[in-house]
Amino acid sequence: MLMELRENYQKGARVLIRTYGCQMNKYDSELLMGILVDNGYRLVDCERDADVILVNTCSVREHAEKRALGRLRQFVGMKSNKPGLIVGVYGCMAQRYGDEMLKEVPGIDIVAGPDSFPRILEAVRNAESSAQICTTLGDFDGEGWRPYRKTNSLSGWCAITRGCNNYCSYCIVPYVRGHERSRPLDDIIREVESAVQQGVREITLLGQNVNSYFDGEHDFADLLKAANDIEGLWRIRFATSHPKDFSDKLISAMRELPKVCEHVHLPVQAGSNRILKLMNRGYSREDYLELVDKIKDNVNGVALTTDLLTGFPTENEEDFEQTLDLMKSVKYSGAFTFKYSPRPGTKAAEMENDVPEKTKISRLEQMIKVQQESAAEFSRNLVGTTQEVMFEENSPKNPRNMRGRARNGKIVEVTGEGIKKGDVWTVKINDAQTWVLFGEKIDKLIDNRQ
Repeated sequence: MLMELRENYQKGARVLIRTYGCQMNKYDSELLMGILVDNGYRLVDCERDADVILVNTCSVREHAEKRALGRLRQFVGMKSNKPGLIVGVYGCMAQRYGDEMLKEVPGIDIVAGPDSFPRILEAVRNAESSAQICTTLGDFDGEGWRPYRKTNSLSGWCAITRGCNNYCSYCIVPYVRGHERSRPLDDIIREVESAVQQGVREITLLGQNVNSYFDGEHDFADLLKAANDIEGLWRIRFATSHPKDFSDKLISAMRELPKVCEHVHLPVQAGSNRILKLMNRGYSREDYLELVDKIKDNVNGVALTTDLLTGFPTENEEDFEQTLDLMKSVKYSGAFTFKYSPRPGTKAAEMENDVPEKTKISRLEQMIKVQQESAAEFSRNLVGTTQEVMFEENSPKNPRNMRGRARNGKIVEVTGEGIKKGDVWTVKINDAQTWVLFGEKIDKLIDNRQ
């Protein structure tokens, strides 16, 4: 039986990859897919069809871990009816738990950390005989592997750094992804060029803090300039930006480079200086607002989005009101809002989690309400403007219409006649909902065959 299973995997087992978490996790899953497909494995979309199931996990929030644990237990439970099924957990959660994962989910076969790309094939092939644990963090930078690109995919990701050196007191990322490592600029450009050759027209450069990118010679603004020169690439986005490292040189690059989109994801987390200091964020409220003004003054039509956290230890009503006040001042076009949950191993986990759960939920609801009002105002202010839109799909509510994204990240929908996926048009915005703009096409800028 064991020999038959190994022969099956060598001939091309069917693999399902489930991903939880941020864009970096999705990119890592694409790397996994690329490795497996290049070695003869076949990707499937349904667990019933899979010989191997890998769950790529996130540890940033407790809810994400609980969700992943539930799915892993479900997949392990399938083994009773499917002998030979291999189930693995990959990513940050695997790094945090290590071999304790085998106790948390008995029957799991592979526990692999986020830097385990070079060993993933070996782990899958050997999992039938014993549990495989590979969670050593290293200097792997992705060179030699190519992300798997779906047919007709217009957008793609490219990691430019791995790990983080900031050690925000609430954040587990430095502990599960290691210290910050920047990939060589030439490696990144080769990967983006490869993606463009496969039909990708918009790339998002990824890192826990892209602003601190430095490969020993080039900084992040230099990288944007090099990417801007890639023929066939239409748009460049990036995430995430730490406010303390957002330089004047980067702002100039955003203003001057035509392919860099006018959108900045700039996590603030809180509006209170006292809480920001406890979070070890490295900037004050005043620093942040000064940076926001500088970006708005220099990058015409820029949209700002953010991350916000409420219920951090010792947060009182005054602290929370300062966060709401900052939100109203900046007027974000979008935000990810969360209530605090302790992450074991972080500095904040040593503090008393003293904000009642009921209070956290109430404050989160208030943040969401303020943000919806700001997003609606941002959208209304775009009525009457013209926006450059790259169309990506038919509208889910009205298939006769086409949907795409403006350079500022807003979703735009128009009557679909004469528009193909991948076309870029200027669109006049005639109406706006909170999250979707509606308009009419004016001029075609780029045909999808280019």
